[in-house]
Amino acid sequence: MRSAKIKRKTKETDIEIQLNIDGTGTYSIKTPVNFISHMLESFSKHGLFDLDVKAAGDIKVDQHHTIEDIGIVIGKAFKKALEDRSGISRSGYFVYPMDESLAVCAVDLSGRSYLKFEAEFKRRFCGDFDTDLLEDFFKGFADNCGCSLHILMPYGRNDHHKIEAIFKAFAKAMKMACSRDLRIRGQIPSTKGVI
Repeated sequence: MRSAKIKRKTKETDIEIQLNIDGTGTYSIKTPVNFISHMLESFSKHGLFDLDVKAAGDIKVDQHHTIEDIGIVIGKAFKKALEDRSGISRSGYFVYPMDESLAVCAVDLSGRSYLKFEAEFKRRFCGDFDTDLLEDFFKGFADNCGCSLHILMPYGRNDHHKIEAIFKAFAKAMKMACSRDLRIRGQIPSTKGVI
């Protein structure tokens, strides 16, 4: 079972994540930002990742530290659970329609971090979530997972639909990238022989 438990405690946040990549989409998400909790539930369900998140942070200052650190810790959990990344498909992509919105996500679990994020929102807040921090969440994830992550939102009207489509596309792309390919069991999916 590819799983990990990561705890990160700073003066600004206290976050604990348990992840099982080979799960069934079971989740328990407790964060001080209800909308991001909902998005992580969606990520777990659509990626079939078992995910337990307990997060607290200095949201009296603002949400930045908490949202970014959740991304960091989830990224670390995937990195640890994937170990040397042998036998995985390595890359994944998904185009997810959510009513009038369309999200595109592509990921390469290459060991190298890069984020391309192209999405705009009409409102600064969606529910209780500061939409300005969505890119910071994914940057924290990409840097700490060690992956190239491209997220594009070519069109959409409703900010809730746009963000939810992004998380669902992200879940499906990660599910594909993390999936095991029996033809390359035990092999590193790179001509370099290492990721």
